[in-house]
Amino acid sequence: MMDLFREKLGRLLGRRPAALQVAALCLQPETGKVLLVTSRGTGRWIIPKGWPMEGRSLGQAAEQEAWEEAGVRGKLSDKECGRYYYDKQQDRGFAIPVEVRVFAIEVEKLREKFPESEERERAWFTPAEAAERVDESGLKTLLRSLPAYEGVR
Repeated sequence: MMDLFREKLGRLLGRRPAALQVAALCLQPETGKVLLVTSRGTGRWIIPKGWPMEGRSLGQAAEQEAWEEAGVRGKLSDKECGRYYYDKQQDRGFAIPVEVRVFAIEVEKLREKFPESEERERAWFTPAEAAERVDESGLKTLLRSLPAYEGVR
């Protein structure tokens, strides 16, 4: 809620519009646990995310990020399951506002070797545990709001 308020306030004050990223909420079908990965730069716990990709829907781009960053293959939900906002730190010392659209993926296979396997760690957490480990307040809220798991719709 605060992130959305901050985003709207920023627009009113002339702050540039948020850039768009996509993310994959990778879920373990049997338990509803969430797969988190570490970021390459800071080692923070995050969900796989990245920029939209030409020729792919937003969900398909999130699915590709899940593969590249976590080695996930699974069943993608065709509907967005949430959004959050954060400020992405840039190498030049400033931050840009980013809106992240999140898509659920029911994990069917978890590969040991994947494009970024040498650069990241990954681990399963309950949604409440995952919410405690991530930094972005909007992502914390999304994780805490997950209903009892009933599978991808």
